[in-house]
Amino acid sequence: MKVAITGSTGLVGSRIVELLQDNFTFIPLNHSDVDLTDKDSVDAALSDLDFDLLLHCAGYTNVDKAEIEKEQATLLNVEATRYLLEATQKKNKKIIYISTDFVFDGREGPYDENSQPNPIGYYGKTKFEGEEVVKDRGMIVRISYPYRAAYEKRGDFFRTIKSLVKQGKSITGITDSIITPTFIDDIAYGLKYLMKNFRPEIFHLVGGDSLSPHDAFTAIAEVFQLDSSLIAKTTYDEFFKGKAQRPRHGHTISVKNSFHPMKTFKDALIEIAASIK
Repeated sequence: MKVAITGSTGLVGSRIVELLQDNFTFIPLNHSDVDLTDKDSVDAALSDLDFDLLLHCAGYTNVDKAEIEKEQATLLNVEATRYLLEATQKKNKKIIYISTDFVFDGREGPYDENSQPNPIGYYGKTKFEGEEVVKDRGMIVRISYPYRAAYEKRGDFFRTIKSLVKQGKSITGITDSIITPTFIDDIAYGLKYLMKNFRPEIFHLVGGDSLSPHDAFTAIAEVFQLDSSLIAKTTYDEFFKGKAQRPRHGHTISVKNSFHPMKTFKDALIEIAASIK
């Protein structure tokens, strides 16, 4: 299967290509090839391209800046998605849109594929608008707090926290909110199945458990034998004071994923620790 992919150098997309390159022929749609925010550029890039499915990983992901750079966030997360969908439909090809748990308000949980989105921040709103563009015509795959063992070009919360504590720096972890960290390797292997068994539905590829950021940070310290006393406690309201609203209780689950088991946060950390020794 030939898979055109946007965001192939990003945190998630690059790992998908790395892990699945023996299963699919990936065709990267890089900045030098196409301007995703320009309809004519997208049409020109895809019109003569030989592919079976488009995996749309690219997007605007800075949650705080999205409140200021609204036009850019909308262009990348909504309009670019619309241009890509229309271009793939002209060729009768399939599209998978990578979305986020930030489409939920985080007031109650857990959230599964049947839960009603109600985004509270501008980033989440643009991702939900992107979903509405694709809905019923393509597949939507939501992920949550993705992390991986290593990647020089882009950080994630796991490696940031690990690095800070390893350097002996004090940090704070929120105790009264919930996140669902997701190992990108599991996202990739879940997508391997979904790309081969495409259906225009919504799927969640999210971690096997949910926990508070403070508990997540403590788990990182434990697995990598770092000083957990450097991790102080704080509250959601205190930590995000003056910042964009985020889902407070991001307890995200799947009622559809019977095809690939998603690791718990600690199990994934143990696997990462073993791989980098």
